[in-house]
Amino acid sequence: MAEIDALIFDVDGTLADTERDGHRVAFNRAFADAGLDWDWGVDLYGELLGVTGGKERIKHYLREFNPGFEAPDDLDAFVADLHAAKTEHYKALMNEGRVPLRPGVERLLREARAVGVPMAIATTTTMDNVTSLLENTLGSDAIDWFAEIGAGDIVPRKKPAPDIYEWVLQRMGLGGDRVVAFEDSGHGVQSAADAGIERIVVTPNDYTLGQDFSRAALVVDQLGERDAPPRTPDGTVLSGPVDLELLRRL
Repeated sequence: MAEIDALIFDVDGTLADTERDGHRVAFNRAFADAGLDWDWGVDLYGELLGVTGGKERIKHYLREFNPGFEAPDDLDAFVADLHAAKTEHYKALMNEGRVPLRPGVERLLREARAVGVPMAIATTTTMDNVTSLLENTLGSDAIDWFAEIGAGDIVPRKKPAPDIYEWVLQRMGLGGDRVVAFEDSGHGVQSAADAGIERIVVTPNDYTLGQDFSRAALVVDQLGERDAPPRTPDGTVLSGPVDLELLRRL
């Protein structure tokens, strides 16, 4: 069986279903605070998720869905302020316990931590959002469970570019052949695979079902628990949850 030097996790949609009832709601609250009549419904937000990065998503919305909006001269500053307000609303939603971790996530994190397998995060969301989710689901020390956290704008290009995974791998001094990446989207799979990661586990959500996961090693509906194992897209029920033993066999 292949050894594992690290587990690297995406955040939004992978650790928790944060998009529909977290980020989307926070964006709409930030828009309302700014006196904007924008409303990102569930279906529209699904389309906007084709663009990674919150600030990039706002600009895409203005170009493609609201071209008549009279943007201020300093569009970048305007978008940055909106995004900062959205982050504060998102943190408030996390503090309310609105978004739990997906099934099997906490179990696998604790299993890896117990035996000393390093863990890292590779995400396009902000560090504030990462911290808020982890602290409100796993406890105040959860951020320290991860050896490296690649988040936000620390790399020039966001997923599907490989930059964020390459950054994490470089910081950890690892190659892609001995790590496992966890993703929920086609963009995430492309990012990890182009960084040289061969073992990619995908747990799609309602927004990403049907995307291209052909470069993934395993696609399941969730990581699963001992008494509730995951299913593959063809309906096959695994004999157990996604654990370190299964990951070594990928």
